[in-house]
Amino acid sequence: MDQHQKCQCLKLPEDHVQKLEQIAEVIAKYEAKPSNLIMILHAAQGIYGYLPYVVQKFIADTMNISVSEVSGVVSFYSFFSTKPKGKHTVMVCMGTACYVRGGKKLLDGLEKHLHVCCDDTTEDGKFTLNKARCIGACGLAPAMMVDETVYKAVNPNKLESILNKY
Repeated sequence: MDQHQKCQCLKLPEDHVQKLEQIAEVIAKYEAKPSNLIMILHAAQGIYGYLPYVVQKFIADTMNISVSEVSGVVSFYSFFSTKPKGKHTVMVCMGTACYVRGGKKLLDGLEKHLHVCCDDTTEDGKFTLNKARCIGACGLAPAMMVDETVYKAVNPNKLESILNKY
């Protein structure tokens, strides 16, 4: 039973269909229990890369729950994304210490350098820019991360050399 074939509006390329089939396997593994929705969404995002409407609808249909229930969970938790993410994630710390020591200037500098607003991805798909509440580098604020690498005591003049590494 291919759930993605139920709706004629879901004309997807073959690789997307294969990803939906993988998501269906995850849903079956978790027995389509609504109490497992968050785990299913985590797995689906890992498979698909993000959770666009078509994936949310597929999960809702397969689990026999409403799309609004799935969408509500997706929009509530900041871990979930409804937009594609870039190859690298840039996180600017906006915790108190970082903010006071120039975190906002870092964010503004990155938006200018990358030509993108916070929570968006560059046109080339290379970087997604986000802000974080705290990344645990308060002693050497302001700080930012690129993927898993933390950069401390960053000022806007260092941004280009940091991003050039990626």
